[in-house]
Amino acid sequence: MFNNKNILITGGTGSFGNLFVETVLKKFKPKKLIIFSRDELKQSVMNQKFPKEKYKCIRYFIGDVRDQTRLELAMQDVDYVVHAAALKQVVAAEYNPMECVKTNIGGAENVVKAAMETNVSKVIALSTDKASDPINLYGATKLTSDKIFVSSNNIVGEKRKTKFSVVRYGNVVGSRGSVVPVFKHFIDKGKNELPITDEKMTRFWITLKQAVDFVLKSFERMQGGEIFVPKIPSIRVVDLARAMAPKSKIKIIGIRPGEKLHEKMCSIHEVNLTLEFKDHYLIQPSINFYDKDEIDYSKNNLKEVGKLVQEGFEYRSDNNKHFLSIEEIKKLNK
Repeated sequence: MFNNKNILITGGTGSFGNLFVETVLKKFKPKKLIIFSRDELKQSVMNQKFPKEKYKCIRYFIGDVRDQTRLELAMQDVDYVVHAAALKQVVAAEYNPMECVKTNIGGAENVVKAAMETNVSKVIALSTDKASDPINLYGATKLTSDKIFVSSNNIVGEKRKTKFSVVRYGNVVGSRGSVVPVFKHFIDKGKNELPITDEKMTRFWITLKQAVDFVLKSFERMQGGEIFVPKIPSIRVVDLARAMAPKSKIKIIGIRPGEKLHEKMCSIHEVNLTLEFKDHYLIQPSINFYDKDEIDYSKNNLKEVGKLVQEGFEYRSDNNKHFLSIEEIKKLNK
C-alpha cells in the first residue's frame, strides 16, 4: 500500500524512525519518504545511513511539531503520516510539565490540523502503555494525545477524507528511555550492582522490529478511530537484570517520581469497547457521530474478525499470559 505514495514520519530520527525508514525502503517503493524532526545533527547522521543520492525518495525536513505551519508545508501531497515525535522521559516530564504538554498535546493537535488541511489519507499516532489509567504527566499527555487523534475522526466531515488511529505498545527493547541502556551503562562501567526500583516490577516487552511491523499492519487494518494494542509478552525487571548481568547484585532503590509498579494497555474501564483479535486488541472509539456510515470494528480491512472481551478484562503487564524467561530475554537483547 506504500508503493508510489508519499509518507511522512514525525520524530523520524529516533530509534523507531530509523527502523521504520529502513523497513519501508526494503519492502516498498515510496514516491517520497519524509523524515520530519527538529534535530539537525541526527538528520545529518541519518543522511549518512540513508543518503539522498542513493535513496531518491528520501527527504529530510527540519521542523517541530509545535509549529503547525511548518507541519503543513511538510505534509503537502502526503498520503500517510506516522506521528512518533514526543517527549518520553517520565521523570523529565514531571520536572518540566509545560514542555511535555506543548510537545505531546499541542504537537498532537498541530499534526491533526495539518493533516486535515493537507488532506492526508491516513494518520497513525504512536502511544504508550503509560497512557492507560495514567499516574504520571507523560502518560496523561499521551492519553490526551490519544483522545485528540481518536476524536478527530468526528470532525473531518461526512466524507472522512483523513482517518486517524492510534497504536499503543509497551517498552521497546533497547530504545531510548528503556531500562536496557541504563543497565548497559552500569555494566560497561564495571559496576557489580544494578539499580532496580522494586523487585516485583513488571513491564510489557516488544522489539523494535515488532513495533514497526505492527504499525505497518495497522495502516492496512485501520478504518479510523481505533486504538490498536499488540499482544506482546511481559518481563520481570529482576529477570532482565539477571539476564544482562548474572553475577551482579541487585540494589532496590524505590519507585521514582511518576513510576508504576506494573503497566497496562487495556483498562477495565474500556472493557465495553475492547475487541480481541488473534494477535492484537482493538479499543473502539467511545463516540461515533457517523450514523449514516457506522463502522463495524469487529471486522477490519484485512477481513479479520474480533470479539468483545469478557467482563472484568484488563490487559496488564503483571496478569499477562506470556512472561519471557531469562533465556528468552537474553536472546532478545543480543
